[in-house]
Amino acid sequence: MDIKIIENISDTLQIIINCRKKDERTVRLAEYIEKFEADRLQAKLDGRTYFIAYNEVMYFDCADNRTFLYTEDKIYEIKHRLYELEEILPEGDFIRTSKSQIININKISSLKPELNRTLLAVMCTGERLYISRKYVKKIRELLEV
Repeated sequence: MDIKIIENISDTLQIIINCRKKDERTVRLAEYIEKFEADRLQAKLDGRTYFIAYNEVMYFDCADNRTFLYTEDKIYEIKHRLYELEEILPEGDFIRTSKSQIININKISSLKPELNRTLLAVMCTGERLYISRKYVKKIRELLEV
């Protein structure tokens, strides 16, 4: 296996598979590589780039024109906007809960209705997030609550 390091390449990773013929093994390899990249997001923390699996993400939040990815113990910055994330994240696992937030529904421990018709989502870490009125109906339908 040959790995070439190109210093002045952009953020995008490019993978080229050289083979004598396209057979079942090379097709499986290409599909594996695509799936490997598709199930993760590129994020930055302290000047380093990390690849975070979707199932590690608790939620995304926007503030000051920046988008942040929250895991159970760290906060990363990502380049995607929330509307872009809505298009690429697995449907049914992530849901928009406010103008500035998307939550991983698999990380919600409990939901509690609030007096102002919002929902309080308690995450698996105990963190409390509010679901705005505009999105309550959609989350109830998705979770059948």
